[in-house]
Amino acid sequence: MARTVARVIVDALQELGVQHVFGVVGDALNPLTEAIRTADGLDWVGCRHEEAAAFAAGAQSQLSGTLGVCAGTVGPGSVHLLNGLYDAAKSRTPVLAICGQVPLAEMRGDYFQEVDNDLLFRDVAVYRATVTSPDQMPRMLESAVRAAVGQGGVAVLTVPAGLGEQEPAEDRPARFALGRAVTRPDDPALAEAAELLNSAARVTLLVGRGAREARSEVLRTAELLAAPMVLTLKAKEGFEDANEFQVGQTGLIGNPAAVHALDRGDVLLMLGTDFPYRDWYPKGCKVVQIDDREEHLGRRVPVDVGLAGDTGATLRALLPLLKESPDRAHLEDARARFSRWREGQQRLSDPAAERRWTGRLRAVLDNRGHEIRPEALAAAVDAYAAEDAVFTSDTGMTTVWLSRFVTMRGGRRLLGSYNLGSMANAMPQAIGAQLWAPDRQIVALCGDGGLSMLLGDLMTIKAYRLPVKLVVFDNRSLGMVELEQEQAGLPGFGTGLDNPDFAAVATALGLTGIRVTDPADLHDGVRRALETPGPVLLDVLTNPGEVAVPGKPTLSQGWGFAVAKAKEFLPGGDG
Repeated sequence: MARTVARVIVDALQELGVQHVFGVVGDALNPLTEAIRTADGLDWVGCRHEEAAAFAAGAQSQLSGTLGVCAGTVGPGSVHLLNGLYDAAKSRTPVLAICGQVPLAEMRGDYFQEVDNDLLFRDVAVYRATVTSPDQMPRMLESAVRAAVGQGGVAVLTVPAGLGEQEPAEDRPARFALGRAVTRPDDPALAEAAELLNSAARVTLLVGRGAREARSEVLRTAELLAAPMVLTLKAKEGFEDANEFQVGQTGLIGNPAAVHALDRGDVLLMLGTDFPYRDWYPKGCKVVQIDDREEHLGRRVPVDVGLAGDTGATLRALLPLLKESPDRAHLEDARARFSRWREGQQRLSDPAAERRWTGRLRAVLDNRGHEIRPEALAAAVDAYAAEDAVFTSDTGMTTVWLSRFVTMRGGRRLLGSYNLGSMANAMPQAIGAQLWAPDRQIVALCGDGGLSMLLGDLMTIKAYRLPVKLVVFDNRSLGMVELEQEQAGLPGFGTGLDNPDFAAVATALGLTGIRVTDPADLHDGVRRALETPGPVLLDVLTNPGEVAVPGKPTLSQGWGFAVAKAKEFLPGGDG
């Protein structure tokens, strides 16, 4: 007996090493889920929301470097996938979305729940197609997977109701020829870059996640050029640990040492990064950029030498042309500034700091209730989390505290919606991560706004008995949005959150819930949450007035903040 379309898909996923398909069951997906039910080594993970399913699939893809798979049924089920798929697309990670559709005979007739999937996913997908005949399989599936893996993006394959149980005329397994070309620029371009770098008095590196497979080459480049290394947030994972050249991040989450290193350089060498914030690039210096996508060269800042190619292969060809710099003053100055900044940050993260006179003075200004500092919470998580923990973080202030106080040492991994900037990503990404690595500690740093947006998938964690540790920075507000409003001179408006006791909610759902409200109990609460077997939600009430000072604060930001605070205390304000 020939295999059905659904069986062709499932057999192909098994061949590719896919272990999980995330989604919500429904009519058009029934043949697919039945084929998964009877398959060995491939499991269906039923989520409470398709957006969570797409985030989980994207997380598995980013961690494993292979294909992630999610599914949504007809109409709304597929629509709900969209945000998580955008995150995968912006992260350039391969995800296959299998979507249901109304029966072929009803298509284009405004049938119940009908949505034009090929139009819906046009912007997010590198490949999208609707199967209209069983005989298009497995060829159409092969094209979808090759596009997703080859281009590092999302492929959407739509299967109308009734087609999944039909049999293709040609009964053959899908075959995938998956490979990655490793390229480097030609010799004249390398020589031009080397000449510019060798003639510079001060070189600064800006390193992104695109350089993560070339750590040794990047470190050797920094050593030869005596160059301080500024990291993007996504480069923390590969370059923060055991790196005598790194000086942290720039941008709103960054620090003064990184900003100074960028501004003082004669030449900026960009490695595997498409850092988007133009205002944070240095002015008046020469720029050399290496990126595997030619269209990225010069996209954010004017480039003097653009080198299109794999970062590792390009650096291996460039390194023999570089001369060792005898002057290490630029590097040493940047590292000294970074060390001083980190020492100051560590003082802020000490729960006992509020008892010292400097802490009491600061509390009068921004923490009159002496609530738990989010810096202290992030530092405690860093101290007690496993050396091979996988961290996920929600967008907003939670990511700020992670970037400054959680170190990616040892075998730690890091995920977040760092390109799309979506809310509600940390918890569903943790679901995907825990299923990918069932024996590793998975720690989701959640904002209260993000967690509550997809709160229902706490039940997915419970249903699959996933030992995820959820740490909630519960400041009762959309903190980053409020900070943005105040920097613009506007009073905080619409940002307050009337939260429940999240620990009690978790307990009601069958998870272990722990709530911490007193700074004196913080370290014990974090330790207990991370050591307790099974799924745990740690709800920590943090100071809602906390301000994260950027690496290069401007006069207008300070003035705007002062004006906003004044407005909040005037009649009619939202404070």
